Amino acid sequence: MEFLGGLQPAHDLTYNDVFMVPNRSAVASRMDVDLTTPDRVGTTLPLVVANMTAVAGRRMAETVARRGAVAVLPQDIPLAAIRDTVAAVKASHPVYETPITITPDAPVAEVLSLMGKRAHRAAVVLDRDRPVGVVTEGDCTDVDRFAQVRDVMTEDLTTVAAGTDVRDAFEALEGAHLGLAPVVDGERMLGVVTRTGLLRSAIYTPALDAQGRLLVGAAVGINGDVRGKAAELLGCGVDVLVVDTAHGHQEKMLEVLPQVVAVRDAHADSTGLRVPVVAGNVVSADGARDLAGAGADIVKVGVGPGAMCTTRMMTGVGRPQFSAVLECAAAAKDSGAHVWADGGVKYPRDVALALAGGAASVMIGSWLAGTYESPGDLMRDGDGRLYKESFGMASARAVRHRTRERSAFDRARMSLFEEGISSSKMYLDPERPGVEDVVDQIVSGVRSAFTYAGAATIGQFHARAVLGLQGAAGYDEGRPRDTSW
Repeated sequence: MEFLGGLQPAHDLTYNDVFMVPNRSAVASRMDVDLTTPDRVGTTLPLVVANMTAVAGRRMAETVARRGAVAVLPQDIPLAAIRDTVAAVKASHPVYETPITITPDAPVAEVLSLMGKRAHRAAVVLDRDRPVGVVTEGDCTDVDRFAQVRDVMTEDLTTVAAGTDVRDAFEALEGAHLGLAPVVDGERMLGVVTRTGLLRSAIYTPALDAQGRLLVGAAVGINGDVRGKAAELLGCGVDVLVVDTAHGHQEKMLEVLPQVVAVRDAHADSTGLRVPVVAGNVVSADGARDLAGAGADIVKVGVGPGAMCTTRMMTGVGRPQFSAVLECAAAAKDSGAHVWADGGVKYPRDVALALAGGAASVMIGSWLAGTYESPGDLMRDGDGRLYKESFGMASARAVRHRTRERSAFDRARMSLFEEGISSSKMYLDPERPGVEDVVDQIVSGVRSAFTYAGAATIGQFHARAVLGLQGAAGYDEGRPRDTSW
């Protein structure tokens, strides 16, 4: 990218400080844009779900992978849970959505407790693994909670045969005035389709591994048996390995990163699969060069811009995110590596600007915490608004979990120096309550940004984006107003 008029900024910049200037463009439609990432991860969208306990889990991982992104499972999750989660994601269908299932004799209260697990808000009723009905939230309205599902379910079941063209499947649901239908192969259910999901399947390309299964990543810290943990994660079948610590430009990272790379290389020699290694976080050219020199394929950039992070207020350490991405991306490119921009994005414009600054993908955390697919329990506040709890990965809550195997004395001592927000209510947007709704919003903005730049790929966008500087008034001028003056 270049700055308008050859301007050289005199200070570091956040996403709010910059804007993009339209170029002469031959890209006529946002549908002509290919968002496949250049980092060789295999993602067809430049979006990564951050390795936060309140954000990245099984439902999140499989849902975003179907649309082309990838989620990174947190390092705090026990290995057995990682193994089960990866296996579940790999077993999920790359096109058909995973259903909520219930038995006919289950109480209505049970199915209602499961509705919040999926954005389609319906359950398929199974009798000996055969779909016999569908039940929705509406079916359960004003019904005794101890009533059985068989008493409220819709038995007039429309199914879709496996392999049916998405257009034909959509027409079938549209004609039957249905929002959801099971997909069957004989009497075996493979998943469900929804009208909106079928439309998305015609737009997005899933992020798949060499065997045609959904992608999923996992993180490992820099303390303890890092080599062993990395080997275990690779053995589980993860597709991206993230070596993660708040301060990535430290000797401990530079000591363990080559060990992880060596484990990855040995795994590649035995399986033929070369899993990308990501390392971070850094915010300087020196940091990016050092991590790339130690073997990182991708450098994670960002200190302090996240919504749950208090690092800058507690320590004064960090850097405005746009300048950090811009400088680190240039340094990583010189070293043959790529960067992920981690944190600080609040709107689709910020994702587009991170890509303009040279990022291969953008990592998102708290923005996705308030969705049906995040791991937290769905709760209601006093006004009836739905929310989930989120927390920072350096907060007291996260540290307690991470240090659960330490002695009581060590845990108590470490608790004196915690950072980050331990509990924050992340409200579900009624217009975009599911992660796919958020992905639609982001991708729509990013694709449009590419058309303005005259770029059909991320590589072209890196080269063609022209950015200018603006003050707070300039940023405010671009904000829509939902009320009159």
